Amino acid sequence: MSGLLHALLLDGAGGARALDWDAVAAWSPNDGVLWINLDYTADDAKAWIEKTIDPLVRDALLDPDPRPRAVAHGEDLLLIVRGINLNEGFSPEDMLSVRAFVEPRRIVTLRHRVSRSLKTLQTDLETRRGPKGAADFTVTLVERIVEHVVTRVDELGDDVAASEDQVLAQHEGDLRSKLADLRRRAIAMRRFLAPQREALGKLAAIHLPWLDPQHKARIGEVGDRMTRTVEELDAARDRAAVTQEELGARSAEATNQRLYVLSLITAVFLPLGFVCALFSVGIGGVPLKNNDHAFWGLLGAFGVFVAVQLYVFKKRGWL
Repeated sequence: MSGLLHALLLDGAGGARALDWDAVAAWSPNDGVLWINLDYTADDAKAWIEKTIDPLVRDALLDPDPRPRAVAHGEDLLLIVRGINLNEGFSPEDMLSVRAFVEPRRIVTLRHRVSRSLKTLQTDLETRRGPKGAADFTVTLVERIVEHVVTRVDELGDDVAASEDQVLAQHEGDLRSKLADLRRRAIAMRRFLAPQREALGKLAAIHLPWLDPQHKARIGEVGDRMTRTVEELDAARDRAAVTQEELGARSAEATNQRLYVLSLITAVFLPLGFVCALFSVGIGGVPLKNNDHAFWGLLGAFGVFVAVQLYVFKKRGWL
């Protein structure tokens, strides 16, 4: 299977024309901005990357588990970002990597799993509503990726808020496992989103001749949005932890309350049980054994004893 997912020659007006491997090999910078999208696990894609891309950049692009980064390489840009995995059968928190090496006249992107952001960019170009050049492409790509991230973090925050409402309404259900899952998902996302925040901040400060002030301003806005999103993710994680602790405290309090009631019942009936056991022994010498009124006298004594106990408990605030 070919590793060339698509190669599009941008026309500078929002549209593009598709190319094959032969046309890619014959391309020159004077032909226009070329976008090549590759599956980095395919052999022909690896061979093309090894032959075309600088070894230092190539190693970063082919890293099996790269962290987000933005690095200037002369007048070119190495950009690695993580996006939400929207593919069917995968967890959104299993974030996929999008790797890009952007030159003034050529854009190389790599991915293995389908990226909704790259797919949308391809659709935009096919409908003549896409980026017009390398700078526009770079900015639009990070905007689309961050947009999906923001949506997912908002959904996570809403799930935490719903769990908080359940605790307040005392409709606990299976909240413990749900809160643990929310915390796990938040931690998994933060592993990549925290360095991605730093990468976008660095991208806004990188000086590249083909990035004009308008594009850098847009990147700065995306970086600010990413920062706010990471802060919201941290807040959601902390809220889930606090809610889980509150749930645990309520459960412990309910258990202690039940144990307290059982302790009071034991304190009342244990002495009565001892006296009953003492009077029921089957040996001679048990007092009042043949007295017809002894049972009612003993019952009355028990009643007085229980009343005194309850009075003492009430006096000490145990009831």
